[in-house]
Amino acid sequence: MNNILISLSALAFSASVQAGGPWRASEANTRGWQLMTPEERIEHQARIRSFRTYEECQSYRLAHHEKMEERARQSGRELPRGRRDFCDHLQADKASR
Repeated sequence: MNNILISLSALAFSASVQAGGPWRASEANTRGWQLMTPEERIEHQARIRSFRTYEECQSYRLAHHEKMEERARQSGRELPRGRRDFCDHLQADKASR
């Protein structure tokens, strides 16, 4: 019985890991994170999750990066370069047009 419970728990855990989950903004994946208020971080994450087209996502992404670069300049800081385009998951939408 114990082995069955352990096996079921392991199966449930691996399924949840494989399924991923909603994208979460963090310091590791959000350009300008350290320059944003907690409220802005929450709003940023919600906005990113709401996009349905690559174009609207890219428009927001570029505006966000410009805003964060301006904040960095004003505070005398340098932003690290982005590693990932958070709009990539919408590329299929762009290709299907």
